[in-house]
Amino acid sequence: MERQQQIRTWLAGLLPDRSFTLAPASADASFRRYFRATLEDGTTRIIMDAPPANEDCRPWLRVQQLFQAAGTHVPEVLAQDLERGFLLLSDLGNTTYLQALDADNAAPLYADAIAALVKIQQASRPGLLPDYDQALLRRELDLFPQWFLAEHHQMVLTQSERQSLETVFERILAVNLAEPKVFVHRDYHSRNLMHIAQPGAANPGIVDFQDAVYGPISYDMVSLLKDAYIEWEEDLALDWLIRYWELARKTGLPVAADFGEFFRDYEWMGVQRHVKVLGIFARLYHRDGKEAYLKDLPLVARYLRKTCERYSELSPLRKILDRLEDKVTVLGYTMDAGDIGSHRGQ
Repeated sequence: MERQQQIRTWLAGLLPDRSFTLAPASADASFRRYFRATLEDGTTRIIMDAPPANEDCRPWLRVQQLFQAAGTHVPEVLAQDLERGFLLLSDLGNTTYLQALDADNAAPLYADAIAALVKIQQASRPGLLPDYDQALLRRELDLFPQWFLAEHHQMVLTQSERQSLETVFERILAVNLAEPKVFVHRDYHSRNLMHIAQPGAANPGIVDFQDAVYGPISYDMVSLLKDAYIEWEEDLALDWLIRYWELARKTGLPVAADFGEFFRDYEWMGVQRHVKVLGIFARLYHRDGKEAYLKDLPLVARYLRKTCERYSELSPLRKILDRLEDKVTVLGYTMDAGDIGSHRGQ
């Protein structure tokens, strides 16, 4: 309540003699919160509340400038108070892709998302965003054994399993790091893409980009098409991936000339992301008390298993998933490969 009062006081100073109401707009997995201010004439603004003790607005502002310069639709910055962690932003609405998507509009909405992503990637230059380097990719992988296996499922790996997992992680990183590098949003999915309904407005509105990095070119397409929150038939997702690859080649982006090679990169990048997300979602529950992410674990686990079954080099990781599935069954829970994500170890 103290932060909200500070926001009200700050807004009153920015908008003298104008009345407004303030209501929660959304929250994310971090300490950031968002409020919507509605003015007396019906116009709205968004306030980002990023407590300085926990969050830093400057990465968000840096990425906002880069993505805006690339010609994509991101919130405009109307005012800022970095000392207190407040940003006043234009309002991209309250309808996410996740809420708007259906069988009739999926094709045009994904075409818009792919076109926007290509614009971001075309604007890429090294040295402007943190590198998505081996150390960062590896820290993300390590969330899986720590939080998903040990904490969430109470699963203790044998020495042999630890060694085989280490070997697989090294293989994954080698493929990831060999990819060409571009700007990477890092969470380019249906909950961070806004459906803009106004005539003439550019879709999608792009939010939650503060963790953007400079890294593997296939990463954001994995986020988009192997989305933790919505699932499409593999044939349909493959068609969208081909359309991205064709547009990327046409615009001069450094994707592999052979689609099969690009698809393998995309698949292995997906393994890295899914391993990471399983760890993060488990951590959000056990450490931060955010239970809502548990329902999304099974889909992510299913993506991971499908890819591991397609590549023999990933078989040690598949075997760990097999043992995890067996462990859950022994405990009295009958689950398929995707459901291993939803059980908390006893």
